[in-house]
Amino acid sequence: MDQLNHTWAQSFILAGFSAPGTLRPLAFLGTLCIYLLTMAGNLFIIVLVRADAGLSTPMYFFIGVLSFLELWYVSTTVPTLLHTWLRGRSAISAVACFIQLYVFHSLGMTEVQFWLAGATWVAGFSAALVPATSLTATLPFCLKEVAHYFCDLAPLMRLACVDTGWHARVHITVIGMINACNLVLILGLYGGILRAVLKLPSAVGRIKAFSTCFSHMTVVALFFGSAFIVYVGSPGSRSEGTDKRIALVYTLLTPFLNPIIYSLRNKEVKEAVRRVAQRIRALLKGC
Repeated sequence: MDQLNHTWAQSFILAGFSAPGTLRPLAFLGTLCIYLLTMAGNLFIIVLVRADAGLSTPMYFFIGVLSFLELWYVSTTVPTLLHTWLRGRSAISAVACFIQLYVFHSLGMTEVQFWLAGATWVAGFSAALVPATSLTATLPFCLKEVAHYFCDLAPLMRLACVDTGWHARVHITVIGMINACNLVLILGLYGGILRAVLKLPSAVGRIKAFSTCFSHMTVVALFFGSAFIVYVGSPGSRSEGTDKRIALVYTLLTPFLNPIIYSLRNKEVKEAVRRVAQRIRALLKGC
């Protein structure tokens, strides 16, 4: 790795994944397809919620907010992943690197509390100031190759010229507390939903509701489980490159699953699609 003076770094190198040249185009196309489907699914939900009066409820308002957030969240890291698949090691300016770091963690902290809407945007973007800007961005860097496909906390701290043990402990504390609080709130919410489901008179209704809740909780478990392993677990216990592979779960997989799980499998959404399609056909006939 290139050595730098103990001054402000002008740029970094994103190492990306090590893969044979023959596999890189396939990985690029697979990632691009998932990214485009994720964008299309979330845009579809936003437009549908706005277009159909039957979805003008608080629940679908918050699902629309989640979809809007997902558009930005997935677009924070996937473009640099695509670039490293296509070009290999890729340069990124220090300013762009730290903006990516801050926005990614801000949106990540906001995403898991989407049902609180505006307040969580403020909370998420404020909380991310500590690990992303106040601590990491002020470090002196002696190395410039980031062993990841986007700028993240631990890979950046490994490039510093100083001991970052204290910084790591602060990061773990801040991120761990926020994620733990979010998880407790979400589990409490789903606990209330499950109690309501158990009171349903129909066995078929209970089975359908449990199936939906199980799908939701699976995505929540994937998001939190992978994030806890990377940001709260001990990095010394994992082999090199493991973290960026685990990161694919919360940067690519769960954003892809969210529009499918939260909306597209929903009966009310299917009925809304039917109503909007009928309106479009009526307009076309009128023309």
